[in-house]
Amino acid sequence: MAAFCRDCLSEAPEAATRCPRCGSPRLVRHPELHRLHIAHVDCDAFYAAVEKRDRPELRDLPVIIGGGKRGVVATACYVARTCGVRSAMPMFEARRLCPDAVVIKPDMAKYAKAGRAVRAMMLELTPLVEPLSIDEAFLDLGGTERLHGAAPAVTLARFARRVEREIGITVSVGLSENKFLAKLASDLEKPRGFSVLTQADAARFLAPKPVTAIFGVGKATAASLGKAGFRTVADLQRADETTLMRAFGAEGLRLARLACGIDARTVTPDRPAKSISAETTLDADLADRRRLEKILWPLCEKVSARLKAAGLAGSTVTLKLKRADHRLRTRSHSLPAPTALAATIFTVGRELLAPEIDGTRFRLIGIGVGTLASGDDADPPDLIDVRATRTAAAEHAVDRLREKFGKAAVIRGLMLDDADKTPKTPKS
Repeated sequence: MAAFCRDCLSEAPEAATRCPRCGSPRLVRHPELHRLHIAHVDCDAFYAAVEKRDRPELRDLPVIIGGGKRGVVATACYVARTCGVRSAMPMFEARRLCPDAVVIKPDMAKYAKAGRAVRAMMLELTPLVEPLSIDEAFLDLGGTERLHGAAPAVTLARFARRVEREIGITVSVGLSENKFLAKLASDLEKPRGFSVLTQADAARFLAPKPVTAIFGVGKATAASLGKAGFRTVADLQRADETTLMRAFGAEGLRLARLACGIDARTVTPDRPAKSISAETTLDADLADRRRLEKILWPLCEKVSARLKAAGLAGSTVTLKLKRADHRLRTRSHSLPAPTALAATIFTVGRELLAPEIDGTRFRLIGIGVGTLASGDDADPPDLIDVRATRTAAAEHAVDRLREKFGKAAVIRGLMLDDADKTPKTPKS
């Protein structure tokens, strides 16, 4: 059986419980270890880990990333998780479970910077990197043995050590022969995990798990499967593909194969983003147009900043509103030319908001820009509306000042004219 130490990367005897070279108990062993090359890498409690890296005094304390009484938990460190705190949990529930937690509002710019650094290290291993989010990705290291002088398993362990040393956070690695099993494996030993799961292991490993262990099976699908007598993965394993296809169509075939650990999907590098958005949960339900507009403006600035940083622009603006009863409203408008300007995004967003002000109270508001394209063709000069051209020039000037002196150097305020409700050039 192949085995090696994750700390010093030296080979270890099959029966060893500790590395004979450095004494570490962190050994990886599996009969097919050096054959496998599909990996899922997931940063451990990413947002919280970045905050603890930057504030060492928080190292042993429970930390929750979120905000507002009515917001949700973005992530929680492993200390907070021992109290039952989980991602997407309402903040009031998280505070009840862990009253001593340090609660920090998300700093997406800081997290994005750390995520890009991790992604750059992944791309040094292989061009076949498929990001799933800011803090996780699939990698295919097939054929990289000569390049790195080691099997993919050892290369991944070396990568995990480098992330910890240079970026100051930890990752967990799942290694397999396909994406489905690699993703399952990466969750097995968090944090700082390294787990191997092959198709030969899959049937026994998956059998006792509920059908929701298969990606894409949510509550509604699980309920439909349950009515048909399929509650565990073992139930799916016992059924033949024809039976499942008759009952559930193409989804039945997918479930039959995944239940046996079969996944033919390939690692697809860097799928382009379809949209860029920002949203916030309000501290209190609001029905007032002016107050909602004042909250909408900084969200438009945030979306604009992300578009400009990525060199993108979009020609579809979408407003998102969630009512007090959690029902969602989305309204969209297409522009004649792509934009990355906060002022333009806000103008459209405000026009979309106006008809929704009918006494309904909202608990969440968000804005997004889709139909993305290169920013090179964004915001062409308007020969008719001179004021729009001046507004664009002013916004770019503010961007240059912020780039040179920092975000706090210029504070932009939304100036609303009561007569025509059109945004004037923000003062700095």
